[in-house]
Amino acid sequence: MTTFVDRVTLHADAGKGGDGCVSVHREKFKPLGGPDGGNGGRGGDIVLVVDADVTTLLDFHHSPHRKSTDGKKGAGDFCNGAEGKDLILSVPNGTVVKDVSGNTIADLVGFGTRFMAAQGGKGGLGNAGLANSKRRAPGFALLGEPGDSRTLFLELKSVADIGLVGYPSAGKSSLIAAMSAARPKIADYPFTTLVPNLGVVQAGETRFTAADVPGLIPGASQGKGLGHEFLRHVERCAALVHVLDCATLETDRDPVKDFDVIEEELKEYGGLADRPRIIALNKIDIPDGKAMADMVQKTLESRGFEVFQVSAASREGMQELIYAMAQIIQKVRKAQKEEQVARIVLRPLAVDDAGFEVIANVDGTFNITGDKPERWVKQTDFANAEAIGYLADRLASYGIEKELFKKGAKAGDEVRIGLGDEAVIFDWEPSIEAGAELLAGGPRGEDLRLSTPWRMDLLEDDIDQLSDDEIEMQWEYNVANPRNPRIDEDAK
Repeated sequence: MTTFVDRVTLHADAGKGGDGCVSVHREKFKPLGGPDGGNGGRGGDIVLVVDADVTTLLDFHHSPHRKSTDGKKGAGDFCNGAEGKDLILSVPNGTVVKDVSGNTIADLVGFGTRFMAAQGGKGGLGNAGLANSKRRAPGFALLGEPGDSRTLFLELKSVADIGLVGYPSAGKSSLIAAMSAARPKIADYPFTTLVPNLGVVQAGETRFTAADVPGLIPGASQGKGLGHEFLRHVERCAALVHVLDCATLETDRDPVKDFDVIEEELKEYGGLADRPRIIALNKIDIPDGKAMADMVQKTLESRGFEVFQVSAASREGMQELIYAMAQIIQKVRKAQKEEQVARIVLRPLAVDDAGFEVIANVDGTFNITGDKPERWVKQTDFANAEAIGYLADRLASYGIEKELFKKGAKAGDEVRIGLGDEAVIFDWEPSIEAGAELLAGGPRGEDLRLSTPWRMDLLEDDIDQLSDDEIEMQWEYNVANPRNPRIDEDAK
């Protein structure tokens, strides 16, 4: 027998994007024909799709870890890598997707509804895609981005029009079997029903679904019994039917008291106060049950509820109850058609949103957060010096270096891009454009790396009067001007 599972954990790992390719076109008489490295392929997505043939989350219970395929690496001759294959996961109608904090991020209702659980990483650009008028032959390519790795919680809320609620053994499953072709397990002991049962009911030209909630008892909304696990299955119901046992053998119970207890549990659970109520006084085929139904019917009707005396065993009163349900369903469906079409709300970024944030920590370090900077770091091959320089240019052009300078960063300070264990740590080496001349201690408008304090009057014997920094700077001058050295190798 198939096990009913309505709450699971899904670990979704989307595919990684393929790396870009570093390649140079070569042919006869053209040994260096220019860069022709292709781009990497996109990683595969993980997509949830509502499927009419799926009624349980059992597959995810047995296999909670799902991963899509990675994109392929680019190749030479402008050949892009193949894209990863998307992984399509079928879920039942009414599946709710929540994040690790318990926030609802998707409510999948309607067959064919799709939700991207995890997005595959973008493929990295090859050196052909990185070439421009200033960088004619890049010797590096961008790495593919890693795909999303998410932990999601899936909960099933049955999509039923009518919800049957009541005490254990009140006859809810018997009513489902009498109204529809559903054949749930029926027995004369409490908590026979362990999972919600759904049945399709036909009333004239109106067809609707009905579901029962496994036995509610006092304290169900706080987790007692089975009701707390399955009360969510009636959240989508258009109306609730109280199934009251008029032939119970328990001396401390009566239909009115049972009704008040169940109503209190529904109130404590919340979100069901606006649902229309119908009361079904069940088991009138038993003489004591019929007498009890006659006794409490007027009391319940005085509270403003429609009350029907029924018997799931003899089918007495079933047609009247079914058509009363159908009338409510017709009103709800008509109101839904008249409702305005849902609008899509767009929330653009603020005009002054820089796209990143620089955080100055109390220990003198700095954190950079933002979608683009963190993505650029993931695309960088840190084994390639040219790729690192390209990353530095991107960060500087994005305004990150200037923001670091405003926050008080100095050359050599520790800077982290990202948060947590995945952050990339480096020592900041500011560029001239970012205000490095101020960080180096010179006056504004001057750069110590450009205005070198040469001491032409010093002899080699006086070399000890120069500081280590001055000696280093003059030695660098020797490398650039070998014909006119300021300090010879022996003096250094």
